[in-house]
Amino acid sequence: MRRVNDILAVCILVLTAVLLVALGLKAYRTHMESEELERQEEEQAMAEVYARNAEAYNRVQQMQVEIQEMTQDHEKLEAFITQLQEESARRDEAIARAEEAAIQEGMDLRGDWDESQDGFFGDDSVSGDESESGHEGMFIEEEEGESVSGNESVSGNGQSVSGNQSVSGNQSVSGNGSVSGNGSVSGNMWRFGGGTVSGNMAPRITLEDRRAVRSSMKETLMVNRTDRKRISNREIDFTGKKIACLGDSITAAANLESEENYQQYAYPARLKELLGAEEVYNLGIGGSSIGRYWADAFVERYEEIPEDVDIIIVMGGTNDGFCLSEDELGTLDERKPRTFCGDLDELLSGLKEDYPDADVFLATPLPNILQDYLMRERDYLLPQRRLVNVMLTLAQEYHIPVIDMYNSNILDSHDVDIVEEYVPDGVHGNPEGYQILAEHFAAELVRFYEDGSWESISGNSISGNSISDNSLSGNSLSGNSSR
Repeated sequence: MRRVNDILAVCILVLTAVLLVALGLKAYRTHMESEELERQEEEQAMAEVYARNAEAYNRVQQMQVEIQEMTQDHEKLEAFITQLQEESARRDEAIARAEEAAIQEGMDLRGDWDESQDGFFGDDSVSGDESESGHEGMFIEEEEGESVSGNESVSGNGQSVSGNQSVSGNQSVSGNGSVSGNGSVSGNMWRFGGGTVSGNMAPRITLEDRRAVRSSMKETLMVNRTDRKRISNREIDFTGKKIACLGDSITAAANLESEENYQQYAYPARLKELLGAEEVYNLGIGGSSIGRYWADAFVERYEEIPEDVDIIIVMGGTNDGFCLSEDELGTLDERKPRTFCGDLDELLSGLKEDYPDADVFLATPLPNILQDYLMRERDYLLPQRRLVNVMLTLAQEYHIPVIDMYNSNILDSHDVDIVEEYVPDGVHGNPEGYQILAEHFAAELVRFYEDGSWESISGNSISGNSISDNSLSGNSLSGNSSR
């Protein structure tokens, strides 16, 4: 009887094991089927995004032709640009009202507070990322020896820069002195060192601030004079240096392909001549984006950069602007692949890790009217500044200097004179436009290596014509030495 019981126990154990295996296999199959379904759904969603973006890109090319044709009629082009700007302003106002209502709703849920409390509506703060309350501490030179200033500080989310004066928020610059320069404020080289900033965004003079002072044409000409002077007077020797320029059609000068030897006009070719560098590699591909939601993504081809380069310039974001909804923008909290936040994070991380001996610079996109034109037809698209703010935040996180073209007010095609003279299709330069871009990049590199600091990266001070110190150390070039 005992033997029979033992046999029964063994049988029960075997049957139990078989049952567990069967249940495990079923769970595994269910899991795999679920994963396969999820993968198929993701691929289908991305296929729809690619199709949407392909259609948008084709429309952008049509818009370029339309704008180029309008350059033959100054009044028509000016009226068109004005209308786009008015529509953009109304969109921004509607968004601001919606955000304010959402904030107010959150306040109501939390109950009343004392508005005199620090961090709310005290004397030194204004709520909101894009708010302005004036321009105290921002001095922008109209001509050499002349300055323009406002009456109050520009403030944002209660963030501050410590110094002899306080600066609150994402949009301001103050401190111990004025924003200065030789005839202009380009203010678009971001250096990290000297001084501290709390919060997620370094203080800056915004595109809106600059537009309120002067037109893009006037700013462009003033800055270009300063750039040429800086290049001609430089003490930095770039002989023997190798520079890689990763970018899109603006880097490739793809719009000039019909001209013989057109790449001679591209900014990397002009940069080589201006700096006397040993080599400048042009890794620009027309139509490419930073992220994986469109063609030839930067994040998938940055490893094509030669290993022995000394300087890497990444200029992108224009085509990303033609692609991105909130889903493709993503968030800095999650940083998922196939989103702008996730793929730009991967790109900057990869550049820092794979090219430890190179100095990496990130250039934000030029503001362009095609973005506003396309947003008129596609309400899912986001304003360019949303992308730019992500670029500035991630560059700060990775201690990468930024050549902030977006906020520079240079070559902004919202200015009819800029379109007629330098950016004939609303987004790409002509040879003269690319020359100005190259001279600006060359001057900003000279500025960084003469006035900037590479190793003492500890905060968010701004170099160049803004707040700066005179230190130079670490991997950067100094004097006439070469690395």
